[in-house]
Amino acid sequence: MIMKNSITTLLLILLATNFTTAQFSGATNTPRETFGQRLYYGGNLGLQFGTQTVIDINPIVGYRINPKLSAGIGIKYQYYKYKNIGYTYETNIYGGSVFGRYNVFDGLFAYTEYEIINLEAFDTRKRTDVFSWFVGGGYAQPLGSRASMNIMILYNLTETRYTPYTNPIFRVGFGVGI
Repeated sequence: MIMKNSITTLLLILLATNFTTAQFSGATNTPRETFGQRLYYGGNLGLQFGTQTVIDINPIVGYRINPKLSAGIGIKYQYYKYKNIGYTYETNIYGGSVFGRYNVFDGLFAYTEYEIINLEAFDTRKRTDVFSWFVGGGYAQPLGSRASMNIMILYNLTETRYTPYTNPIFRVGFGVGI
C-alpha cells in the first residue's frame, strides 16, 4: 500500500512525456510521408529523494497510423526505496508496455496501455511479474508547432496487491517532437 501511494504521488509530479504535437497539429498523412516522419519519441525521467527515493526512466517510441490514431511501445526502469524506522523496502522495477491513442477532437484523446513490469514483492521479497491494463483519456495542449503539455487520467483495470499504482492514475507531462 505504501508503494502504491508513493508511485501515485510520483506520477502526479513526474513529467510523463508520452506524445508529440504531430498527432493533433492538423498534419495529414500523405503518400509522401515516410515511415520515419510518422515516428515520434518521448518518455519521462523522474527523481524523488527523501523517505522515498525514486529514479524513474521510461523512453517511448510511437507511430502515427493516421492523423487520429497512433500506437507505440515503451520500456520502463524504476529504482524505488522506502526507508522508515525499522523498515526498509527496496526494489528495481523494469518492464515494457504497448499503447494506443485516439485523438477525438481539439486535443482530447482516448488512451489505452498494457504494461508488464517485474518487481520484488514487498511481502515475500521474491520477484514477481505485474500486469496492468490502463484505460482513460486526456488533453494535449499545443506549445508551439512540435511540443505539447499532456494531462491524462487513467484507470488500471487489473489492479492487484502488487500493482505499484492506485486508481485513478494521473499523468502530467510535456512532449517534444523529433
